[in-house]
Amino acid sequence: LSELQHWGSDLQLPKMPFEEIIYNDESAYKWLCTLKKVGIVLLTGAAARQGELIKLGHRIGFLRLTFYGPTWQVQDKADANNVAYTTGKLCFHTDYPVLQHPPGVQFLHCIKQTAAGGESEAVDGFHVSNKLKKQNPQAYQILSSTAVDYTDVGIDYCEFAVQCKQRIIDVDSRGQAVRINYNNATRDTVFDIPAEKVRPFYAALKEFDDLLNSAEHKFTFKLKPGDIVTFDNWRVLHGRQGYPSGSGVTRHLEGAYADWDVVMSRLRLLRKRVLNRD
Repeated sequence: LSELQHWGSDLQLPKMPFEEIIYNDESAYKWLCTLKKVGIVLLTGAAARQGELIKLGHRIGFLRLTFYGPTWQVQDKADANNVAYTTGKLCFHTDYPVLQHPPGVQFLHCIKQTAAGGESEAVDGFHVSNKLKKQNPQAYQILSSTAVDYTDVGIDYCEFAVQCKQRIIDVDSRGQAVRINYNNATRDTVFDIPAEKVRPFYAALKEFDDLLNSAEHKFTFKLKPGDIVTFDNWRVLHGRQGYPSGSGVTRHLEGAYADWDVVMSRLRLLRKRVLNRD
C-alpha cells in the first residue's frame, strides 16, 4: 500500500460491482486496497434510491457525522447554503478543509442524473503537487507552509460556525504531500499573513490551480443512476460541470464521509480474513 499509483486524464477508472463489495470479503478488500493506491474507485449497480450509503458505512464500520448530517443530498435547492446545492459549476476542491481533521474518504451516490451537463471531474492532487514541486519548488514551499483561513457558517443538520487554518498542501517530514486542503467556497476573506507575502502566495496558488485544471491532469466522467464514486478526500480534488435548472429536481446525488482510520481498520480485518481463508 506504500506505492501510490498517480494518474492524469488517462486514468482507467477502477470499477467494481456494489453488491460484491457488500457481501464478498475478497471484493471488499480489493476495493479498499485500490481506493488507497489509486485514490478513486467507482462502484456500480447500487439501487437508485437513498440509503445505499448506509450499507456502505456498515460494511466499513460507520460513516462520519458532520454538520451536514450522516448523509446529505446534493441537488438544486432554494436558498442553498452550499454551492454544491445549486446547478452551477463546481471548481476543483477538497471537502471540509474548514475542519481541523477533514474527512478522509468521500462517497457520492448517483440517484438521478441530468440529461445535459452535470459531468463529474477529478484530479490527483498528489500527482499535481509533485509536478508543482519539480517545476517551481518555491511555489510548492509557499503552499506547504502558509496557513490559510477557512470558515463555514449556517444551518443544516444543525446550526454551525466553524473556522480553522490549513495549509493548501500538507506535507510529511520528507516534504511529500500527504493531504490537500483546498476549497475556495469556504476560504475566508481573512488572510493574516505579512503584506509582502500576499502576491507570492497568490502566484503560487494560481500555478497550482492551473495545473489542476490542465487537460493532461483532469479526468472527466458522468455518473449514472446506481453509480457510487468513492474517493480519497485528502488526495483527489473533485468538481462538477454545470447543468440546466428545471422546475423539479433534475440531478440528485447522496453523499457521505468516512475517516481513514475506520477504512484502514476494515482493510486490515478483511486482509486477515482473506489470507486465513487462503
